[in-house]
Amino acid sequence: MPRLFGTDGIRGIANVDLKPTLAYSLGRATAHRLAGRGGCIVVGQDTRRSGDMFVAAIVAGATSLGVDVHNVGVVPTPALAHITGAGHFAAGIMVSASHNPARDNGLKVLDEHGLKLDESVEDELEQLIWQAEELPSAPADALGRAVDARHLIELYFDHRLALARNIKSSLHLVVDCANGSGCMAAGRILSATGAQVDVIFNDPDGSNINAGCGATAPMALAAEVVKRGADVGFALDGDADRLIAVDAAGCVVDGDAVLGILALDRLGRAKLPNGALVVSVLSNGGLQKTVEAAGGQIIRTPVGDKNILEGMLVNGAGLGGEKSGHVIILEHTSSGDGIVTALELLSVMTTTGRSLADLATQVPMLPQQQRTIPARHKDQWEGDPVLNRAIARAESRLGSSGRVLVRPSGTETAIRVMVEGSDEALVVELADELAVLAEERLN
Repeated sequence: MPRLFGTDGIRGIANVDLKPTLAYSLGRATAHRLAGRGGCIVVGQDTRRSGDMFVAAIVAGATSLGVDVHNVGVVPTPALAHITGAGHFAAGIMVSASHNPARDNGLKVLDEHGLKLDESVEDELEQLIWQAEELPSAPADALGRAVDARHLIELYFDHRLALARNIKSSLHLVVDCANGSGCMAAGRILSATGAQVDVIFNDPDGSNINAGCGATAPMALAAEVVKRGADVGFALDGDADRLIAVDAAGCVVDGDAVLGILALDRLGRAKLPNGALVVSVLSNGGLQKTVEAAGGQIIRTPVGDKNILEGMLVNGAGLGGEKSGHVIILEHTSSGDGIVTALELLSVMTTTGRSLADLATQVPMLPQQQRTIPARHKDQWEGDPVLNRAIARAESRLGSSGRVLVRPSGTETAIRVMVEGSDEALVVELADELAVLAEERLN
């Protein structure tokens, strides 16, 4: 049986392969393993229509074991992480599928510090989920309560607004909230810098989250930045834990470039702990060359912001993140927060007087192509001799300056292929060839 927990919680198509019965069982399992009778947990959601259903199921499951559930409603995932850690809860559960389309949803469990769980604890929860009905239920007079806790979002606002008010900006920016949970926070926080803030894709209806907008589709933002004559644009994803930027000319500045800009700024101020930047195996080789040339060091981890954070803690690093736009700045937060990343970029732009385009030129990237291939047998690619011979041939053609990375997706039934090298045409050719072959071999 495949593992329930992927790189970012449990995900699936809402009410199809991710059913409310699973959320109910997760509520019971979390209450039993992390809270205990008389304890309390906190739950939040993004703007998907299915969120209410899953929150209701979690509440039913946890309260049936005698655990109070504080519901904060629609919030960014980093807000729930902050509330969990600041509010003395035993755990938090976020109902969100992040950057995925509206039909999907997900269940992310956080520990009492607001951090994602260790895999060993996830494994324990998974076993308890399958045994959920056997867990000891509370008697009627000891049932947990459902608590309206929407006011707790002010804990998050207090912290993030304090960061924003330290930045004195007169820039004009556009923020794309992806019709997700960033809608209720981004404009208020970014405006506290003094910047002129235009908010777009800020009208969630339960079905339009990430639809042609947000961090996975930044060209809509790019067009608006150019149209409005803005200085910079910021695109969040559906739960606002990642950010992709756009410069004044409408050019996309991805997570690797953002990390490079922040790392170079901190290296220049001797404010990058151990000179270390932690990135995933997907991050561009150009970022590595830039940081190392400036006297820093790159530490690579497997994909997933949980792995990034672990790498940061082990190596005493203060900055880490992924090409996708997850950025963790430990002095402010222990989770990715797209709004905090935007604040950090605004701070660098304001203090240096340099445009985002100018800052991004410091971090030249190697040509890189990524493909996502739906695959019924995504976990079998390593055992396929034909596919592996093709990967070896591609690596040989790229030479020492290039690399190929193939991995199963942790959030979708798919294989991801990444090809990087100095020759852009060859990189595109090999990425397309491997994608076609993977689709043939793994379906």
